Amino acid sequence: MTDLTDRLAAGEELFDDEWRFLIEGYYDKQLLFYRADEVRRRYYETDVYIRGLIEISNYCRNDCLYCGIRRSNADVSRYRLAEEEIFACCKQGYELGFRTFVLQGGEDAYHTTERVAELVSAIKEKYPDCAVTLSLGERPRRDYEIWYQAGADRYLLRHETASRSHYEKLHPPEQSHQRRMECLRDLKQIGYQTGAGFMVGSPFQKTEELITDMRFLQEVQPHMVGIGPFIPHHDTPFAGEPAGSLERTLTMVALTRLTLPKALIPATTALGTIHPQGRELGLKAGANVVMPNLSPMAVRGQYSLYDNKACTGQEAAEGLAALKESVALAGYRVVESRGDAV
Repeated sequence: MTDLTDRLAAGEELFDDEWRFLIEGYYDKQLLFYRADEVRRRYYETDVYIRGLIEISNYCRNDCLYCGIRRSNADVSRYRLAEEEIFACCKQGYELGFRTFVLQGGEDAYHTTERVAELVSAIKEKYPDCAVTLSLGERPRRDYEIWYQAGADRYLLRHETASRSHYEKLHPPEQSHQRRMECLRDLKQIGYQTGAGFMVGSPFQKTEELITDMRFLQEVQPHMVGIGPFIPHHDTPFAGEPAGSLERTLTMVALTRLTLPKALIPATTALGTIHPQGRELGLKAGANVVMPNLSPMAVRGQYSLYDNKACTGQEAAEGLAALKESVALAGYRVVESRGDAV
């Protein structure tokens, strides 16, 4: 195992059987997690970056089969944050020490090119020492360019799965795997710190799909990678499917750290949802980012991508002191900075 992880960290490509062993092999995974943590400390020491997550809208034009805010779910209470509410979230976050704001939402037609550009520009003018990350789905390249010119620093667009055949099993026919990949490449070419990411344990996923994800990361070299377990939502076609496992998710976090040693990798809310120590375990497996929720309390429960999503306590901005303490107990330290990729 050590030889394989050394080769991976050195940028070498592995054969399928070697990937398969690392992903599903019967060896002590703690050794893998230790190696991944060793690599992250080489570039980031014990620093953990905090991002203030602002979920600006749960309207979405898409109908992804796994997502609780999918277009056809009539039982969701829909909302959009007004600009004043978004600015209030930023003000609270800045006072708490956040220096990155993540504006995340469904693919909502209300958020036009101009609206988003004006919003980004206003935040950057008010908080010039902060980074603005957008996560608003697939848009024309021109939109991405305008938002970048307005001051957006980063863009998160999880690819969910790099396998075309698997993608088509998780999405309706009108959603295109090719289009998703084109958007990711556009974002990187424009100059964004670009974030991809995938689910672990999603329906129909086999080890071959995870190998495809890892090869995709090696090819595209995103600056950020979000990895979380699939968690079913009761109002989706996958309501009865089992959730992804903690160990397999931590394994993929560790392998991603070895594949992309300088990447920003969050210990995701989904990890903290499936296990009470999920966030800390994610950090010990190579993650170096956490994203507490800055959204107004009244709407947090409505941004329900999956069941029982953690959005209070240490997963929320008001729990930042407790978050810092638990991160410190795990052997790391929360730092108040933009937290750009090395």
